[in-house]
Amino acid sequence: MPDNKLPPYDINAEESVNGSLLIDGKSIYEIVIILKAEDFYSEQNRWIYQACLSLYQRDEAINQITVAQELDRKGMLEKCGGASYLSHLISTVPTSLDIEHYANIVYRLSIMRQLVMAADKISQIGYAADPDISESLNRAEDIIFNLRHERGTLDFIHIKQVLDKYFEVPPPETEGFQIIPHILSGFIGLDDFLGGFQRSDLIIIAGRPSMGKTSLALNIARNAAVDQDACVALFSLEMFRESLVQRLLSSESGVNSRRIRLGLNTEDEESLIMEATGKLSEAPIFIDDSPQLRVVEMRSKARRLFYERGVDLIIIDYLQLLQGDSRNENRVQEISYISRSLKALARELKVPVIAISQLSRAVEWRASHIPQLSDLRESGSIEQDADLVIFVYRDEVYYNEEEWQNQHPDREYPREIADIIIAKHRNGPTGQIKLRFKHNLTKFENIAKVEPTLL
Repeated sequence: MPDNKLPPYDINAEESVNGSLLIDGKSIYEIVIILKAEDFYSEQNRWIYQACLSLYQRDEAINQITVAQELDRKGMLEKCGGASYLSHLISTVPTSLDIEHYANIVYRLSIMRQLVMAADKISQIGYAADPDISESLNRAEDIIFNLRHERGTLDFIHIKQVLDKYFEVPPPETEGFQIIPHILSGFIGLDDFLGGFQRSDLIIIAGRPSMGKTSLALNIARNAAVDQDACVALFSLEMFRESLVQRLLSSESGVNSRRIRLGLNTEDEESLIMEATGKLSEAPIFIDDSPQLRVVEMRSKARRLFYERGVDLIIIDYLQLLQGDSRNENRVQEISYISRSLKALARELKVPVIAISQLSRAVEWRASHIPQLSDLRESGSIEQDADLVIFVYRDEVYYNEEEWQNQHPDREYPREIADIIIAKHRNGPTGQIKLRFKHNLTKFENIAKVEPTLL
């Protein structure tokens, strides 16, 4: 771009905004959310609008006299052209009825100027030639993303607009993406209990090793993507994508995952695998198996997929393997930062974020191995930031059949029975449901006629 090329602006629109305010000071209520003083390209128009904002914030009248006094008090009246320029502004518009139209022009061109400046900042990042490519790309993406969202202040809406959503059928598409009001887990008892996973919620699925927490998250991903056509972003920091896909394939086909991995399939099993492959291939599941992933990188990838494809559910396996952005923090502070960032991401993109979490060894030392909120590993902030905390617990991990019968002679051995414990539910009750866990398929299934239990 030539150095002498001016950035975009419209002096007439800026003067029309200020002229409208001088005619009818109350019209500022229509634009105060839209415009900031820095949106004006002309300095004198910026100072005049700032004077109007100052009067508005003090709940004083806005007109030619009060604005002139405010400018004079700040020693800016003559710099703005004096009283004659204020009279000129009034003469530019016959009425204040179109102030919002003029304000939108000023705002749009302000964004265009900021886009030009963003391009300059990004070019400086490129010229700096930082050896950390990932960090440079993340900084560049953040510049554009912040430009898109820094003005995302929400205005009041009438309660009727919220209530109407309960009685309206949502439109099929917005900006090309299907709207899914809430994500179903595919497990009847859990969905009945929770009403599905709500947008903007941070959900923690936690358990000790071998309980099946990753399997539960994968089953939820499959059910959401296949049954609801929900777009799922899956970050796997522990397992390679091939291992995840094998698990999904085993669960979908009903063929033992070991046989799939070793290629020991019969002809009938091959047919089942081919059918499952066709179904999963159509599912909108996107996998990132970067082993060392920083929060800022994960957020950047999630946002990019969100704007390119539209994401309905984000799953992270698992939380403790994410890296924070500062190497100087201790681990507790780092985990606190990570959990806060995941909650912020859920709110930012308005999608449920499921993070798998480890539990501390304190579970092993208690007589009852049933997990508690205090067992969440390394940080109480996980419990604080989460909207839902779900524990996966199976008695058969701790007791073989003989040990169980010795301790519980009147109870049947809970073979393949998993307790899904809702230990925290910010917007509802806590409770417990039972699912069947098929070991050879690493798959959870509904159990018929088992009612949820309130805690």
